[in-house]
Amino acid sequence: QVQLVESGGGLVQAGGSLRLSCAASFSTNIMAWYRQAPRKQRELVARITRGGSTDYADSVKGRFTISRDNSKNTVFLQMNTLKPEDTAVYYCNAATSGGDYWGQGTQVTVSS
Repeated sequence: QVQLVESGGGLVQAGGSLRLSCAASFSTNIMAWYRQAPRKQRELVARITRGGSTDYADSVKGRFTISRDNSKNTVFLQMNTLKPEDTAVYYCNAATSGGDYWGQGTQVTVSS
């Protein structure tokens, strides 16, 4: 069964840090984190290939770091210097030849 299980969201003050994790039940080349804030469209935050190549949204460059453990099919998102505008539901994504798979989402709330 295809599964993406996320963990690590929560409430943090501005300037704080959180680390998200997503464990997949399968191996895939590209894994990513997206987020969706209230009344906004879902947007790409960061993605990483199995080889370690990364892309980031301009709004998180220098603050967020995506990484993965290929042996465990797990992707991480280290979020530092969090801002209130980072508040959103964060979704793990795995892109495969058969389509995209999504986690259930984890809430990140940054208070000012």
